Amino acid sequence: MKRIFISAAIVATLGLTAWKLNDNKERVAEKVYRPDPEQKVLVKTSEARIRRLVSDEQYLGTYIANREVDVTAESQGKVLKVGVQAGQYVQAGQVIAQLDNEQLRYQLEALQISLEGYQNDARRYETLVKGDATPAINLEKTELSIRATEAQIKQLKKQLANTTIKAPFSGLVTRRMFEIGTIIAPGMPLVHLADMSVLKLQISVPEADINSFRAGQTIPVASETIRNNHLSGQVTLVGSQGDASHNYPVEISVKAPAGGLLRAGMYGAVQKANSHGTGLLSIERQSLIGSSKQPQVYAIEQGKAVLKNVELGKSDERFTEIRSGLKPGDQVVVSGQINLQNGTPVSIN
Repeated sequence: MKRIFISAAIVATLGLTAWKLNDNKERVAEKVYRPDPEQKVLVKTSEARIRRLVSDEQYLGTYIANREVDVTAESQGKVLKVGVQAGQYVQAGQVIAQLDNEQLRYQLEALQISLEGYQNDARRYETLVKGDATPAINLEKTELSIRATEAQIKQLKKQLANTTIKAPFSGLVTRRMFEIGTIIAPGMPLVHLADMSVLKLQISVPEADINSFRAGQTIPVASETIRNNHLSGQVTLVGSQGDASHNYPVEISVKAPAGGLLRAGMYGAVQKANSHGTGLLSIERQSLIGSSKQPQVYAIEQGKAVLKNVELGKSDERFTEIRSGLKPGDQVVVSGQINLQNGTPVSIN
């Protein structure tokens, strides 16, 4: 009897608990907001139509020297004179280094003496050959000796000239790699010379924009270190071969301003207005929702907001191209999307 009473009490308790939970659930459900499916949401719309899109594109790059080279030795010898210092601006033809050439000068002097002797012999043989006093072959051998000696003299003069190392063009000595007394070998670099009177801005341009650049075109350029000066450059190279990312090299020559404010290695930029076609179907950018991988818009059809997937193209500051998903004349929501679902009735503001 006692067990029956306890079991009945437990069942009653469970029943009471279940009834209380169900009652609470019903009260919570009554408080949950349920939008009226027939109530219209106020939205603002814009028309999808054909527009000309113009955007300001910025292409970043680096300034490099107009030309630069390691000046190397063509002759062997000991440095007797140092003509330049690192950081010095030199003119074309200015002496960079003078090598010891004493031995070469002695050899040249000996050859010139030999040449003089051969020339005297030739004059004597000419007289003897005319009188049949000696075979003509002696004159021929002497003339060949004269020609060989003259060739040797030219070679020695060239070697002597190479012992005086000169700047091939005007520029800045950025590095010096020798000192007085250094033993120089042929091909050894002595200084790094850079012509910075004109700098080249190297930028990388995407495939879609490369046709807006052409050789000889004058365009504005910028540098972070020169904010108040308006610089311009001339396009000297438009690459014909793109990289794996379909970017093409473009070079712009810029005359360096006075004072060395613009230097090789600095960052530069080109700001260029690009026109993306004369007739592109486009909508306002603020109409877009969804993600970058799957952009979407709400289009108005028969008084309701219909969610549509779209494919995007070019864009400017306000509009973006629609390649698929809409047609000219479609009304798309530009304000009020947060309150919409697919099929929501709308009222256009």
